[in-house]
Amino acid sequence: MTKQPVNPFVISGYEGVDYFCDREAETRQLCSEIVNGNNVALIATRRIGKSGLIHHCFGQDDLNGYLTFFVDIYDTCSLSELVFRMSQEIVRRLKPKGLRMLQSFWDTVHSLQAGITISPMGEPSFNVQVGDIHHPETTLDEIFDYLERAESPCIVAIDEFQQISQYPEKNIEATLRTYIQRCHNARFIFASSQRHVMSEMFTSAARPFFQSVSVMHLGAINMAKYDAFARSHFERAGKHLASGVTEAVYSYSRGITWYSQKLFNTLFWQTAVGETCTPDDVDSALNYILDTLEYSFKETLFRIPEKQKALLVALAKSGPSKSITSSNFIRKNRLSSSSSVQSAIRGLLDKDFVTMEQGVYSLYDLFLECWIKRCY
Repeated sequence: MTKQPVNPFVISGYEGVDYFCDREAETRQLCSEIVNGNNVALIATRRIGKSGLIHHCFGQDDLNGYLTFFVDIYDTCSLSELVFRMSQEIVRRLKPKGLRMLQSFWDTVHSLQAGITISPMGEPSFNVQVGDIHHPETTLDEIFDYLERAESPCIVAIDEFQQISQYPEKNIEATLRTYIQRCHNARFIFASSQRHVMSEMFTSAARPFFQSVSVMHLGAINMAKYDAFARSHFERAGKHLASGVTEAVYSYSRGITWYSQKLFNTLFWQTAVGETCTPDDVDSALNYILDTLEYSFKETLFRIPEKQKALLVALAKSGPSKSITSSNFIRKNRLSSSSSVQSAIRGLLDKDFVTMEQGVYSLYDLFLECWIKRCY
């Protein structure tokens, strides 16, 4: 039996359907795409809940007969690291299913056999390091051979898929596209928070993945549904939620799931049994969170160049902004010049401090935005 979380507002991982809010239409859509043989590009703002949705779909009856793998490649920098993560996840998911299924992978991926061992008691272990993958192209070929031969259909979800565009290897997109196109026993979900990169990757006729997937965009959870979700968990714990609390949380989180969950996680444990959480408590919870993050935020601002810092502060205080090189924006925020703003925004985008969607710039980290507003 799965252990229930102490706090129902989970901020890391997926803890099951009871702690997952709404996404009913999105769940049906994603499952239907997979069952009907389509690969999917799942694109959304960071921390909106892409990985949670994928894990939620993995538990649906529609996908019961599939082997499911979730590969996070956010911090990978090369094909070798991608291959390592895929191998590691496949072994991790197959271990609980018994030695026979793991043996099938072991027998297929010859280049990693020295690092996958079976103890005399029949306990498998994965002892491979990234440096052990000397010929990643060969190992990738073997992994796709396994996926094609697996006794059950497979679903491979690759989170932060845009990272492959940064790999030093040439033609990596074309290579993966070829393998995926030939693999009839597996469906793929490509998830990413960088909309402009993914849109270019899947909608440009010049790129290998052009028109090869169904594209899904994930928006914010409906506030009324999230309010009902939050209220039910408070009531189950003998606590109460006053009207207006969810609206106050959404004004800070902009409906982005992780920030809503983090605020409600704090509100939940700060509200005693029998007491009522009110909108005034939201400001208190936010200040508590910002206090815990203050040292990290100070270090962040200390380490970035002065002109990037000035623009970051301007964007935080102004909120989502479009014409950031206009004379009005520059004058209002006391920035030096249009050219310095252009240079600074490139640096902030490269470092993931700022995101740009449909020409609108905003901070990735909403708590950093709130902290800057509080301190500057």
